[in-house]
Amino acid sequence: MQRILKRISSIALLAIASTGLIATSAQAQSDQQKLVVEAEKTLSNFLRDPDMKWLQSNIGRAKAVLIAPQIAKAGFIIGGSGGHGVLLAHDAKSGKWAGPAFYTLATASIGFQAGVSVSEAVTLVMTEKGLNSLLASSAKLGADASVAAGPVGAGAKSDVVADMITFSRAKGVYGGLNLDGTVVAVANDWNKAYFGKDVLPPDILIRMSVTNKQADPLLAAVTKATMK
Repeated sequence: MQRILKRISSIALLAIASTGLIATSAQAQSDQQKLVVEAEKTLSNFLRDPDMKWLQSNIGRAKAVLIAPQIAKAGFIIGGSGGHGVLLAHDAKSGKWAGPAFYTLATASIGFQAGVSVSEAVTLVMTEKGLNSLLASSAKLGADASVAAGPVGAGAKSDVVADMITFSRAKGVYGGLNLDGTVVAVANDWNKAYFGKDVLPPDILIRMSVTNKQADPLLAAVTKATMK
């Protein structure tokens, strides 16, 4: 009888442990999907913004699009910023968009700064060099690939030349976001949670060997934007 009770207890403990693992996995999955949903909202906001005409007119030329729905910046004298973003890549031959691949963004700056601001940013990756830099484990913008602020305004017609062109909208004391010097690193744990196995950015964005149907609305939004 004791052996039977021990066996039942072991099975029960295993079931409880498994339930905990499932809950943890589900929570991680929801975190990634929340970012994907927020990324779609951010992209839609920029595509409707009358001050983002340059982005709207040139997104069709982009090799990839990096969307960061929320980059928090805080500090006094020594400041920094950070957040998560998703990268979508365009296959010129098929015309398809792939992704998302998950990344972290982090930068530090020194200056007379105070307070906290939150920015949303959309970065158009305009060159193969820019895309290749993001396919590595990490890239420093401005060093591994050039980055420039995109022209803003209804009549913006500036011909910006850079590997990446960033558009941001911010609220707070900073009034804007400079991604020069930002380290963009692959979030391997987030990619694994979202796709259910260890994957690298080339698997997601170039070979397209993994997909997640929950990202379909985001991919549809960027596809529609580039078909105009």
